[in-house]
Amino acid sequence: MRKLRNDGWVCSRSAMSHGPVDVFAAKSGKILLIQVKSGSSRMKKLELETFKIWADQFNASAEIWYYKKRGKLQRHSVRKQLMEQPLAISVRQNSL
Repeated sequence: MRKLRNDGWVCSRSAMSHGPVDVFAAKSGKILLIQVKSGSSRMKKLELETFKIWADQFNASAEIWYYKKRGKLQRHSVRKQLMEQPLAISVRQNSL
């Protein structure tokens, strides 16, 4: 996450994650979902499909980050964000 933060991303991780997303990151209207793998571990087909569904629902880019020997990072893109869409926030005003 240090790498993301140094590049201006706001991010949060799911500690000891067994879910589809390990890191959620956002920057300038872009959303990035990351699944982190180390050593020889790989995503199973069902895990990958679930990860893609999450990315679709958030209209986010999705990447799998593989950490190899000596901390070498290999990034694999699974989905690109279609277009930047501002989040619609509805504000309800109370009449007094």
